[in-house]
Amino acid sequence: MTASGKVPEEFPRLLADGLWVVGNYYFNLYLVKGEQSSALIEAGVSGVVDEVIRQLDSLKITPSFLVVTHPHADHVTGLAGLRERYPQALTVAGEGAAEFLAHPRAAAGLVTEDRHMSEFLASKGLTPGRPSVKEPPSLENCLVARDGDEMDLGGLTLKFLVVAGHSPGKIVVYVPELRALMLSDSLGFRYPGRGLFPLFLTNYSEYMAALDRLEGLNPNIVGPAHQGTILGPQVPHAFEEARGLAKELRKKILEDTRTVEELLRDLFDQYYKDELAMYTRENIMNCARLVIKRAVESRETDSP
Repeated sequence: MTASGKVPEEFPRLLADGLWVVGNYYFNLYLVKGEQSSALIEAGVSGVVDEVIRQLDSLKITPSFLVVTHPHADHVTGLAGLRERYPQALTVAGEGAAEFLAHPRAAAGLVTEDRHMSEFLASKGLTPGRPSVKEPPSLENCLVARDGDEMDLGGLTLKFLVVAGHSPGKIVVYVPELRALMLSDSLGFRYPGRGLFPLFLTNYSEYMAALDRLEGLNPNIVGPAHQGTILGPQVPHAFEEARGLAKELRKKILEDTRTVEELLRDLFDQYYKDELAMYTRENIMNCARLVIKRAVESRETDSP
């Protein structure tokens, strides 16, 4: 049972011919299978790896490519386990992702977050099949996807788009034949039916521009990395909600007359609940601090 009171959907789930969502309610990975090869988009965390492998085995599909959308812990700490099971698979990531992961401060945080997320999954009855990671994976010598690059899987194409505003080295994947867009955290962190936490962690205007660009693709299937896919008529509403709540949060921050620490505590209390508790308190406090900083930075350069 989720925080919204809904029973999570079964996985793997077929979304379109050649496209499945795998994982669980909290961590959604996407499998794209063409006539010649296949790709797993998102790497998740160590706590979901064994369930993803079981689901891929049930489909009798071995991925040829492992696509890392960006180097945050909840999108990359499952990579080592996936590589162990699929040693022939090539890893694909965005430019700058490898350097981010190699930074010592990032490494310590990823290990801590992965352990916390494993404990969270266990508390929800989704017991991990392996210990949490002891060190972050390396993206050294991976294939680097740049904006506009395409990969032909045989009848299905992966088109890589570089989007800024949320994380260094962030890419999303569009499959034009299916009008399917796997956009990771580009919509923010969603509480389905209950709102979302806008995540303009590196730049507000770039985050908003990414939403405009991605909506302009006119996708019919949208695949966030958490809490479920968005289909058909729900898609325009999802973009509208993401854009509107990001603007609303920026306005709130810029008009608030309290100290940064008072505002920080208010934002933390507002967002750190339900599904967001899968992350450590320190992580979400840092996210809230970054959102405040980016909103303030945008004051002189961006329109509301």
